[in-house]
Amino acid sequence: MEFAVEEVPYVESGDPEQLVHGSDVVEDGNVPLARLLPAEGERVPARIVVYRRPLEVRARGRHDLADLVHDVVVEQVANLLGRDPEEIDPAG
Repeated sequence: MEFAVEEVPYVESGDPEQLVHGSDVVEDGNVPLARLLPAEGERVPARIVVYRRPLEVRARGRHDLADLVHDVVVEQVANLLGRDPEEIDPAG
């Protein structure tokens, strides 16, 4: 598995209210916070991409940002493994 950080998500032009994201995207409102890209065979591992600016805008400080990133990554790992987030991080 790989992890990546991008400034903002790529969103095709159009009405933001009409955007529909798949289960591979963690979103707040209609704004993607992270995306899971599945592995492509044995050569390209799965990748979790977190979007820095949308996460920073939603955080009230460094600790809140750390908690938010943690929650988003746990949710994406759970999605990758086909589990509930509570199974990945029972204390979460």
